[in-house]
Amino acid sequence: MLWSLILSELRTRYKGSVLGFFWTLVNPILTLIVYSLVYSFVLRINMKNYSAFLFIGLLAWNLFATSLQSSSRVILGQAAMVKKIYFPREILPLSVVGGAVINYLISQVVLIPFLLLSGLHPNVDWTYWPLILLIEVVMTVGFSLLVSILNVYFRDLEHMLNIFLMLWFYVTPIFYAITLIPSPYSFLFRLNPLTTPIMSLQDIFYYEHGVRWKLLLYGSAFALCIFSLGWRVFGLLNRRLAEEV
Repeated sequence: MLWSLILSELRTRYKGSVLGFFWTLVNPILTLIVYSLVYSFVLRINMKNYSAFLFIGLLAWNLFATSLQSSSRVILGQAAMVKKIYFPREILPLSVVGGAVINYLISQVVLIPFLLLSGLHPNVDWTYWPLILLIEVVMTVGFSLLVSILNVYFRDLEHMLNIFLMLWFYVTPIFYAITLIPSPYSFLFRLNPLTTPIMSLQDIFYYEHGVRWKLLLYGSAFALCIFSLGWRVFGLLNRRLAEEV
């Protein structure tokens, strides 16, 4: 059932469009072009291979942000199914995250050649990529479980989420390096849970040095905590779900 919902999520996302599933590749490329033009020529961030640096962070961010935005409305969108049959409702936000993960994996078809063209070559540190992705996915599932169930009871959450994600984007080191933040405040940016996967991906792909294990340990602990919280809250509020949708 989970796999069927993931496929349905992917089909629905591109239904009726001319390019269809190819938007999975076109979207990150167009996003990269826009941000690269803005930050390279307008705001003028002087950084070697800046487009590669930016692309690494954007793809990881899109996985997270897309999952949360879609999860906020997934239960209400499947209200008829929720009312008619019983099934583990956790599958609904899980299917959204699953679809976002597949999109992210497909986008690596663009990222890897782009890194090679930028002069960034594969090395042993790239083997940490699955671990970093796992940490982000566990974290994303936890947040998605919370957002999906809470939006059923507080319908304004979906609209507040868009504003919150916009703010979250700018406090995450995606289009700037964490070293640009003044030292008295940099630790606050490191507390941002998304800093862990994004900085770790930048470490292995862009800076070409090993991961920071202390940072990964913090990210892993937070991911497990938010996953446990999301699973528990979803389980508690799930009991009256059919009455509320």
